[in-house]
Amino acid sequence: MEKRVAIIGAGISGLLACKYALAKGFHPTIFEAQDCVGGLWNHTIESTKLQNAKQDFHFSDFPWPSSVQEMFLTTPKSWTTFDLMLNILVYYLVSNLSQRNHANLLYIVSILLNVPKGLLKEYVVEFVIVCTGRFCGLPDIPEFPQDQGPEVFGGKVLHSMEYSAMDNASAAELIKGKNIAIIGSKKSAVDLAYECADVNGADNPCTMIQRTVHWMLPSNYAWGVRIDFLYLNRLAELLVHKPGEGFLHSALASILSPLMGTSLEEDKMIPPHGFLQDMYSCQILMLPPNFYDRVVEGSNVLKKSKSIGFCREGLIIDGEDQPLKADIVILATGYRGDQKLKNIFTSPIFQNYILGPSSSTISLYRQIIHPRIPQLAVIGYSESLNNLYTLEMKCRWLAYFLDQTFQFPSTKEMEKDVAAWDKYMKRYAGKYYGGPCVGAINIWYNDQLCKDIGCNPRRKKGFYSELIELYGPGDYMELAPQILRTETSPENNNL
Repeated sequence: MEKRVAIIGAGISGLLACKYALAKGFHPTIFEAQDCVGGLWNHTIESTKLQNAKQDFHFSDFPWPSSVQEMFLTTPKSWTTFDLMLNILVYYLVSNLSQRNHANLLYIVSILLNVPKGLLKEYVVEFVIVCTGRFCGLPDIPEFPQDQGPEVFGGKVLHSMEYSAMDNASAAELIKGKNIAIIGSKKSAVDLAYECADVNGADNPCTMIQRTVHWMLPSNYAWGVRIDFLYLNRLAELLVHKPGEGFLHSALASILSPLMGTSLEEDKMIPPHGFLQDMYSCQILMLPPNFYDRVVEGSNVLKKSKSIGFCREGLIIDGEDQPLKADIVILATGYRGDQKLKNIFTSPIFQNYILGPSSSTISLYRQIIHPRIPQLAVIGYSESLNNLYTLEMKCRWLAYFLDQTFQFPSTKEMEKDVAAWDKYMKRYAGKYYGGPCVGAINIWYNDQLCKDIGCNPRRKKGFYSELIELYGPGDYMELAPQILRTETSPENNNL
């Protein structure tokens, strides 16, 4: 294939995809709609911290410098561009993606230039990597009971995306001295509640209303054990069934799976499901420091309510006679990443392919490639408990594929693998399934990528080290194929 590669988005996944495509001799171009690189990290609020400890959250060949002392960093303070700036076009908004024709599998990337506004340009490329993420761009606005929508509220309603887009001073001024209500139960909701408590204290308490309660950890430890040991070693992965597992793995998981029912008793907001269920479905979150101290002092108020509606004074909550009075309501209700991904295609066929059946997640082989959409990869849509670590492995795998180190199996085999992963995700997430997630079987997932590339998936020295020691980005620094794969299905030679 030719060497032209379009990368949509200059967040972490886009930068990594560009780095590894360049290393294989390709000519990637990153199209970024904003005026700077960094993606989601350009729009974090002041209280946001990483969910992963710094030793687990770094590039395989670029650990944090010794000058960085924080365990959970507020923002990534030290990035390297790896000489990528010449490959990045900012203010280039990709308006749509279409195929020139099916025979030669060329894509036309249509660009709407933000500066000057309205100018349309087109680029022809052989391969497209979509790195637009899942948690930005298109807000998910929930449905409210009839006649109880935001339009009846006398105050201000905004989505967390709008709040995050403000500079810190403007955001603080907006909430200062106001009664704030936040609808949501995940990371953005918690960070917003924490920030409001810092600004207003107990004089104007911030109320966080959760429709579905998830496990919120006050520290990096559970049962006196570092959380990492519950998902970043092979011993922990023996607890669960895995996609494509053999008889021995299946038997061990069946024997050990009752351990997943364990829950934490000391947490103040107890979810109705087990702690490990949230962990294996990427629903767990780390709380900001001393979050519950703010609850005790009255700066934050936590409520549960399945049904939430608006009235002129504020919010109507289950089981409460009086409305919750509020001046501002912030919807920390997530994003429609699936619709955002669909909207990038002009082809109705590709739009239907990418969404798939309503009961399934977006169908991506190895969480990267759609079996029926040629010459295109999606990186950053599927989650893990350590996203940077997983994103880098995906980008390295894709670069080896582009370099023809290996080829894909048949469409039928890829769809079979997709179905196995979909079954795994829904098995452990249950009714709390929130989207594609590698979950706590990061090592198992990386094993599949290593086997495809042709390198040894066992990265430790010795049986006990392999079983018990934590895996991290550094274990995959030296990743090179030992065996070149040649077998493939003819139908996918042009993927």
